Amino acid sequence: MDFAAARHFMIEGQVRTNRVTDGLLVDVMENIARENFLPDALKSRAYIDEDITVAPGRILMEPMVLARLLQAAEIKNTDMCLVAASATGYEVACMAAMASTVVAIESNVNLASASEDALKTIGADTATIVKGDITKGHPAHAPFDVIFINGAVSEVPQTLVKQLAEGGRLVCVVAPQGQVPGKATLVTMREGVPSERQIFDANIPRLPEFTKAPTFSF
Repeated sequence: MDFAAARHFMIEGQVRTNRVTDGLLVDVMENIARENFLPDALKSRAYIDEDITVAPGRILMEPMVLARLLQAAEIKNTDMCLVAASATGYEVACMAAMASTVVAIESNVNLASASEDALKTIGADTATIVKGDITKGHPAHAPFDVIFINGAVSEVPQTLVKQLAEGGRLVCVVAPQGQVPGKATLVTMREGVPSERQIFDANIPRLPEFTKAPTFSF
């Protein structure tokens, strides 16, 4: 399979055509090989326009949704970023190519190790993988300029919002049980007060750790 050609087609057919105009982001996604962040059995699917399940509750995010979320985050080269659920590390690698530092939390120890290896392979030495509870973020390194949640959540997790710096941005897909489609959401912190804005429709799998059980009323 010609992965370079598939990557170019992904950029032209899935990214540029979906309101992604950030030149740096486009270059990053065209230069980082997604197949290097997948096991051999899944490499042939690296550039499809769907989420790829890499472990129970973990995905390699659909290129268009990832690109639009990262564009909304407006990552700068001075930013410190947090990723909740590193999965195989591709999303971390993209952010590391744009930011100053990226800390990624992953509770699946096998995935954490795999993502560490993949990031080392491409020389992403500004990214650190931490094994731990993704719902808690990483208070020791907070506050963060950008927080990215790699999977859908039932609601914006306030534990992570509290770890935003002044002027910080959190991006995620909010999808309560029974709601289709989910809503890509941007949270910004201004003068210590967070505000939410829905930016586009998106359907991606939920992170089990951030899935709130439905409640019933009578």
